[in-house]
Amino acid sequence: MSEEMDFETINDSEDESMDDSNEDSEDDKIVENGNKDQNGSKVESKVYLPGQPLDPGEELVVDKSTYRMLHHAQSGAPCLSFDVILDELGSDRETYPLSMYLIAGTQADKTHVNNLLVMKMSNLHGMKDIDSEDESSESEDENDDKLPVMTVAPIKHQGCVNRIRCTRIENTTLAASWSELGRVNLWNLNEQLQAVDNTASLLTYRKKCEQSGAIKPLYTFNGHLSEGYALDWCPTEKGTLASGDCRGNIHIWCISGNNSSATWEVDQRPYNSHAPHSVEDVQWSPNERNVLASCSVDKSIKIWDTRVSPQSACMLSVSGTHTADINVISWNRRENQFLVSGGDDGLLCVWDMREFSPNGSTPVATFKQHIGPVTTVEWHPQEATVFASGGADDQIAQWDLSVEVDHSEKPEDSELAEIPPQLLFIHQGQTDVKELHWHPQCPGTIISTAHSGYNIFRTISV
Repeated sequence: MSEEMDFETINDSEDESMDDSNEDSEDDKIVENGNKDQNGSKVESKVYLPGQPLDPGEELVVDKSTYRMLHHAQSGAPCLSFDVILDELGSDRETYPLSMYLIAGTQADKTHVNNLLVMKMSNLHGMKDIDSEDESSESEDENDDKLPVMTVAPIKHQGCVNRIRCTRIENTTLAASWSELGRVNLWNLNEQLQAVDNTASLLTYRKKCEQSGAIKPLYTFNGHLSEGYALDWCPTEKGTLASGDCRGNIHIWCISGNNSSATWEVDQRPYNSHAPHSVEDVQWSPNERNVLASCSVDKSIKIWDTRVSPQSACMLSVSGTHTADINVISWNRRENQFLVSGGDDGLLCVWDMREFSPNGSTPVATFKQHIGPVTTVEWHPQEATVFASGGADDQIAQWDLSVEVDHSEKPEDSELAEIPPQLLFIHQGQTDVKELHWHPQCPGTIISTAHSGYNIFRTISV
């Protein structure tokens, strides 16, 4: 598995080789005209506007001055879902180089060769550090010591991983994985996390896997009637999990006992007001342990009270704004009344749940910036007005709702006038973006995964 891993830093010395090998995989781009035209005359660079077609001879070129950090990584088979593992390295880490831990799940062409990947990404330098290295006269060996590193401890997984989410209970890191085979598995990741921290431990772990065979999950739930994608751990009730499937059923899990003798119980009675339409995403309330939100192919968002029997648990339902499947939702961790949703229609809708009512509700803000389905959205963990979105249009957008429209200043360029002022930044370079997460311990840092691999970056905007 380790031989398939490739970690690349975007810097001056590597831009040319990346262009030659995969022109579309260049990270976060701003479109600029080439410095010279066909006649050798100098051409003024210009900023790329979203959706604007490229003229002959134009290409996407990264503007490094707009990033504080920018890295690209590969993991063999695409990992279309991942989660950030909280660590003991401290919070509010802004000093480079950074280190972080992730858990991801592969979607390989063959069902039996899929893995969960427990990853440690380390030596992640900022753009200023990279620029200073390029200007220095250090030896090649010294520069190699400053390259980013990705260490991986794999776990064999039956079926493609539709979604992966992790949590921590006391001193144990747990992950839940949704398999395309219709199973939800729970895994203890402590052994893998120890392995990626030490070369000798990693060799021992791999030998153990070769000799003992596949690692078994702590628990497997086969009660879903189909595969699914919706999965979320409750942040206020440790060990409580919600999983939703493609037939519209949501099941609630809970843990009993301590780590050494913990048992898992899954309510066999489904929350099924979405049925028969697929539940695409679920999100627990950040501050109320019995409140759950879900979104669906039926174009609705529902709020549930899990203290009530499943037949009566749907307290609120809103629909009518999205014109296609609602793929993702995110609950604001700082201002708990706000929820953001993204759908196949390319719409982003910001909801104030205090205005939810049985008679319908209107979003407090609606954005149509993405020109393809929105596949991922997440509020910033510290900034209450900031969120990020990504989609099948190969774009990741950063938004700030605190920015107000200034009607007194109208851009002369009509294309600029159509861009909402709340749009802070557009990151490009990945193909078919599937999921993004803000790192809760590294302010402003986003990790994203797509068919073309991972990006780890921080912009100057957040």
